[in-house]
Amino acid sequence: MPRRRPAPSILLSAVAATVVMVPLAITGIPGIPGLTDEKPSAPELHTQPLAAVGGGQTVREIHQDTPFSLVALTASDFTGTSARVRAKRADGSWGPWYEVEAPDGVGEAHATTHGTEPVFVGRTTTVQIAVTRPAKAAATPPAADRPQGPGLGYRPVDVEKPLGPSMKAVLISPPQAPTDVQFQPTAVSAPNQPPNIISRAQWGANESVRCGQPVYDKGVRAAIVHHTAGSNDYAPEDSAGIVRSIYEYHTRELGWCDIAYNALVDKYGQVFEGRFGGLTRPVEGSHTGGFNVDTWGVAMLGDFDAVPPTPLQLKMTGRLIGWRLSLDHVNPLGSVVLTSAGGTFTHFPAGASPTLPTIFTHRDVGNTDCPGNAAYAAMGELRDIAASFTAPPGALSAMDMLRGGAIFDRWQAMGGASGPLGVATSPEAAADGHIRYATFDHGAMYWSPATGAQPLTGALYDAWGALGFERGALGLPTSGEISEPQWIVQNFQHGTLNFDRENGTVTRVIDGVPQELPPPPKQEPVQLERFSRIEMQS
Repeated sequence: MPRRRPAPSILLSAVAATVVMVPLAITGIPGIPGLTDEKPSAPELHTQPLAAVGGGQTVREIHQDTPFSLVALTASDFTGTSARVRAKRADGSWGPWYEVEAPDGVGEAHATTHGTEPVFVGRTTTVQIAVTRPAKAAATPPAADRPQGPGLGYRPVDVEKPLGPSMKAVLISPPQAPTDVQFQPTAVSAPNQPPNIISRAQWGANESVRCGQPVYDKGVRAAIVHHTAGSNDYAPEDSAGIVRSIYEYHTRELGWCDIAYNALVDKYGQVFEGRFGGLTRPVEGSHTGGFNVDTWGVAMLGDFDAVPPTPLQLKMTGRLIGWRLSLDHVNPLGSVVLTSAGGTFTHFPAGASPTLPTIFTHRDVGNTDCPGNAAYAAMGELRDIAASFTAPPGALSAMDMLRGGAIFDRWQAMGGASGPLGVATSPEAAADGHIRYATFDHGAMYWSPATGAQPLTGALYDAWGALGFERGALGLPTSGEISEPQWIVQNFQHGTLNFDRENGTVTRVIDGVPQELPPPPKQEPVQLERFSRIEMQS
């Protein structure tokens, strides 16, 4: 059987030396060329006034010829105001209503324009926005050229009543992320190995719209979990554009100096660097009013009031927080006393010193439901995941570290330990580009965004390895083994391998040209892979 350089093993605890995994997280995803050369286009932000919105509930329909995917509301005052939004689908039907999260505690004190968090509604040209305000609230200004007569579509304001503050809808068209920026992990990393983090340069942050210099605290003493709300129905390639849109909205529309959060995690486990200043430094964010000092804010992309974060999103968020807290020697299962800065967005007055878990949520200190009921119920599991980041080698099995990813799911579907692959002998490791793989007693499983998880065993695995693994002419497998009367066939990106049951030979077919392969050499080929740099300390 061909051998790869072993993935970082969980069985190395008997080695006397200490193994320190140096995080790749601080420099972004390795091995992706051209990330700083190819910038995605900037998000387009367009505003439309919400005219004559008074007390009670008012529904306004907003249309724009240019498609957009995110919607936010801005106003000088959101007191007593709530809102929902839904998008018109391509077939003319309306999608579900999504709550528009009030700013409660997210943002910067100097800002005069207040805004909700952007809500991802999917690609559309038309939305309906339902705004509910206190019964006696003064109406927002009417439309500039309002029609006369019946069927106005709004309730005219009494001319004797003063007009209230204006309210606007912000329609955001996010850019599509370059293919190279997309990274979809498939399982949790080994102990002490942080998740890869897509850097600001990689997701296309326009640093010219950022103002001032980062504020650095004395250290990170706790992590705070948020959600962004809105639809959970986004694709992996949408996420970088959503993050950049949030950044541009926070800075260009609301006048903040930077994105509010220190990091963001999507439902596919992609992790994005947030606020500028360095992931390993105690950068002060603006994510939790009254409790931004000495804390690190992480936002999960999506709404988790009724549905929980995906298993991969929860695990990558936990791994990320576990890694960041470990840099400041903070126990993820511990508690901390923090001093409130006060303000209208927290129920703790200035100077109060509550005792909080070292990983807590926005709602624990703020006047908000964030990060949603389902995410809040999963906080115990998230803390356990964060605590396992520093678990000693050997404390977790290879199967534990594969659990939750596409490779693990395919292995289970094939019969698990009783199937053709047998028991896992390594956690996941990185091959070229976005490719991930794990080894088993009787073969290996390879995953990529294009091919999914595909198994390799026996003579076909031996032959493929001898040809250079995924770097060879065949590329990655696109199927498992296909049994035929005379042959066992496996499809690859650029051809097939065919095992002859009768004479035991393997034939490669590329572009319709067959070539019988010689038996694999007695000296098994070894392919060296890129891993995190390992430093040995005596």
